Amino acid sequence: MKIEHNLDEGIFQTEVNGYVAFVKFQIVNGGLDIRKTLVPKEIGGRGIASALVKEAYDYAQRQHLRCIGTCSYAVTWLERHPEYEGTPSADYVKGACAI
Repeated sequence: MKIEHNLDEGIFQTEVNGYVAFVKFQIVNGGLDIRKTLVPKEIGGRGIASALVKEAYDYAQRQHLRCIGTCSYAVTWLERHPEYEGTPSADYVKGACAI
């Protein structure tokens, strides 16, 4: 799966079977905060969201940014991957995304 990164728009995205899945983020206070994760139901269940979040947080680590999650999926992913030393943002609401 090819994941594209657009820093200006704050997005990591991929296209699968004509559907676009993405992670929307903001860089604030030395951290990369994933604000929204969206995978259309037509391509769900294939690990796409996980791959997008991982790519975003791998980028954050390469840039020496902290891994932050506002999107509930990103927070859950960080809980499952403690090696990223991520934290929920102050805006985090369980079960929700910021955008």
